[in-house]
Amino acid sequence: MKTVSILGSTGAIGIQALDVARMHGIRVAALAAKSNVKKLAEQALEFRPEVVCIYDETKADELRSLIGDDFEILTGMSGLCKAASLDSADTVLNGVVGTIGLEPTLVAIEAGKDLALANKEALVSGGDLVMNAVKRKGINLYPVDSEHSAIFQCIQGSRRGDLSKILLTASGGPFFGKTREDMRGVTVEQALAHPTWKMGKKITVDSATLMNKGLEFIEAMRLFGVSADQIEIVIHRESVIHSAVEFRDGAVIAQLGVPDMRIPIQYALTCPERLESPTKRLSLFDYGKLTFYKPDFEAFDCIKTALKAAAIGGTAPAIVSGADEEAVSLFLAGKIGFLTIGELVSGALENIKPAPINSVGDVLDAVAAARDYVAEAFGHRKGE
Repeated sequence: MKTVSILGSTGAIGIQALDVARMHGIRVAALAAKSNVKKLAEQALEFRPEVVCIYDETKADELRSLIGDDFEILTGMSGLCKAASLDSADTVLNGVVGTIGLEPTLVAIEAGKDLALANKEALVSGGDLVMNAVKRKGINLYPVDSEHSAIFQCIQGSRRGDLSKILLTASGGPFFGKTREDMRGVTVEQALAHPTWKMGKKITVDSATLMNKGLEFIEAMRLFGVSADQIEIVIHRESVIHSAVEFRDGAVIAQLGVPDMRIPIQYALTCPERLESPTKRLSLFDYGKLTFYKPDFEAFDCIKTALKAAAIGGTAPAIVSGADEEAVSLFLAGKIGFLTIGELVSGALENIKPAPINSVGDVLDAVAAARDYVAEAFGHRKGE
């Protein structure tokens, strides 16, 4: 059985990964969280990892008071990277939210760790850096997103050259069928009321704006080495088909299951084995029918901006991703409206010149510039 380090252990992905670890006796070498000290302490006392990392350095003493001196306590980015490269771990599950997940992703790869990757921003912002490192080090990269896990499963046993098209499914979020005018007064609570998935706040808002699907579009390009015109986004409200692939002979293979992230998380941690899962079994009779629709690119401008960034390349995806992080943060704080998220993301791509990516610094600079643009644009709007 594998030994795993879990980054983002107190978030939705991390908590469900620990459900899998608990069920199958997977050893946990490291736990890392951003700021949820109490939850992290509970996890540490149950799973007894070698190291525990709290990214927020100001909370280290509180963590120590809760778990004692039996653990090595790490903080900040250096701590996150150390947790990602422990000698005793053979697999790193990166469930961190945001671009801060890029550096530990690269560190884990350089340390020769297999990677279960849920941190989509690492691939969106620094995709070539990540995929080139994966190839050079020869490690296994297992996608954790339900859609990319589905694609990964569908193409196993097939020749990559036979892959014709990826059908990337999307639930459509809570505002499917709404016009821009309908969404003008959307509240935070409404945006967080996802119809099928239970996720963290940031990704849930991204699902509501469809930005999440735009980011996943870019992620699929990186992971599977396909061009933009080989990916078709399909709104599938029931979230039963997690994605599908079409081969050049016209055959289509899809992966189905109940909407429960523990299935792709477990497969990423146990691949190629398929073990018993704590999830409910799929009954198609419970659904009766499955429906499919085209995305509304006009009402949901975030997805249109993300696809535009994919076509531009270079740091353009990093700009879009960074702007979205900042804009969603402002929305969750009640400082901007729902539609303003897309306006700020689009504005960042229009006003910041994309550049080639030669290093991590290029990515981080682009993300910082995008976040600064959004903060400054918000400041101007507030002063109007």
